[in-house]
Amino acid sequence: MTSLRLPTLALATCLGFGLFSFTGPVQAGPLLDRIKQHLVERREAMGKGASEEALENPDGITISDSRLKVLRDVPYGNDPKQKMDVYLPDNPAGGPAPVIFMVHGGGWRTGDKRHSNVVDNKAGRWVPKGFVLVSVNNRLLPEADPLDQVRDVARALANAQSRAPAWGADPKQFVLMGHSAGAHLIALLSSSSNYGPQAGAQPWLGSVLLDSAALDIAPIMQERHFKLYDAAFGTDPEFWKAASPLQQLHAAAKPMLAVCSTRREDSCAQAKAFSAHATTLGVRVQVSGHDLSHGDINKELGLASSYTEGVEVFMGTLSPQIAQRLR
Repeated sequence: MTSLRLPTLALATCLGFGLFSFTGPVQAGPLLDRIKQHLVERREAMGKGASEEALENPDGITISDSRLKVLRDVPYGNDPKQKMDVYLPDNPAGGPAPVIFMVHGGGWRTGDKRHSNVVDNKAGRWVPKGFVLVSVNNRLLPEADPLDQVRDVARALANAQSRAPAWGADPKQFVLMGHSAGAHLIALLSSSSNYGPQAGAQPWLGSVLLDSAALDIAPIMQERHFKLYDAAFGTDPEFWKAASPLQQLHAAAKPMLAVCSTRREDSCAQAKAFSAHATTLGVRVQVSGHDLSHGDINKELGLASSYTEGVEVFMGTLSPQIAQRLR
């Protein structure tokens, strides 16, 4: 991987845009680096528009593998966004399949379940090993705030678990996963004792959080921050607490793996603070830092690498059935 290199004029232009999107004065040094990282994240998170991608790729998946099939736009609610795609082994074997339940990122405002960086490498690696991959859409800003969004994710989870036997899958063998804003939603769902039971979801095995920098909301909102956080979390400290995985974490929470980019200041710091708080409650939260960009932490998961293998080691600790599939 190489770091971002921009010509001086282009950098100045980008920084002008970044300043417009940032709350607080700009100083040289780490803050400048955060602005540049933010610009990269916005571009990576937005990717192609869903309609543009659909025109180029009607099936929404670019991998070519006869060992899987796809169920498109399975509804879990009445809103057009409340749908999920399900990637199934073409010839399932070895008993009911474990399930990876994936939520996309995009700043709580954009993103889509079909984007290639969300599904391609994950489906390409794990579905042929006998996993089912579920990729979820949920309502987004400005229609739905993050608490509405986590309720959507919980509802999708409960619906997927109820459908799992028809897919040849085991409703008790779910691993939750999300990237960026989706990682925040998965972390909040996994930390809270309310959202899953309220939606009728069964207990799941654990969760993988892919580079969330929003695990403790109040410190973010009380310091310099990007305006995308204002749109998501507003100004009410009670809302910050309700939307904060760290504040909602309870002692019965299932294990979590917090993957973070070491190229960022905020992501690994949030992950380590979250893990430290979890330790006081007896909850297992592992932190795994990688020298990858925010986008590549999502896109490259599933490629043959020590990064993917590390995630699989964590997944294998969650149940013997998953460990067997990953051998």
